[in-house]
Amino acid sequence: MARVRFENKRVNMSKLSQFGFEPNQNGQYQFRILIMQGLIELNTDGSLNTTLTDTTTSEVYVLHLTSQAHGQFVGQVAQAYQDVLYNIEQHCYDNDVFQSTPERKLIAQVRAVYGDDLEFLWPKFPQNAVWRRSDTHKWYGALLTVTSDKLALPGATHVVTVLDLRARPEDLSMLIDGQHYLPGYHMNKKHWYSILLDDVVPLATIMDDVKVSYMLAK
Repeated sequence: MARVRFENKRVNMSKLSQFGFEPNQNGQYQFRILIMQGLIELNTDGSLNTTLTDTTTSEVYVLHLTSQAHGQFVGQVAQAYQDVLYNIEQHCYDNDVFQSTPERKLIAQVRAVYGDDLEFLWPKFPQNAVWRRSDTHKWYGALLTVTSDKLALPGATHVVTVLDLRARPEDLSMLIDGQHYLPGYHMNKKHWYSILLDDVVPLATIMDDVKVSYMLAK
């Protein structure tokens, strides 16, 4: 048996049955795959237990898990196994990159006010996402993961999350303080700025800023 965990992902229980997962006698969700009597079981922490059984010997098959194993059959099994895991990740899990309390509160508030969920547009940068208006499709916010040195923040380098928002050019000088309100990271600094999500700027203030950015994206 092998345990599989998808990084920065959260299982969406409402999608399991639609994909083909079924509860067993213990109430644990499981999914049978057509690869050597394969069985995938969902753990309470969202990870998966996967088991492939050799139909000839009735023993657990593990060669698909080792890089040292070679051969056409092993390769086919390994590829089919990875394809199943990829499909489960895509159809049964949601992105769960932003896990701090300020991030979760902001995401929930934006969803409640504007009905928008984050869009993860870049497979190569899975820790960056954007909000955009449904009518104009213009971005009005972006959550970006970045190291503090790229923002010229003092102290030892560490990973932070910033919220990029739109602003009128004439308002930027009043907003930016170099500590919590910063020049727009990875954006046109004449029209964007960044808020450091470190639980210092109140959520109500941030949502007021989001409202302005939302209107500017009209």
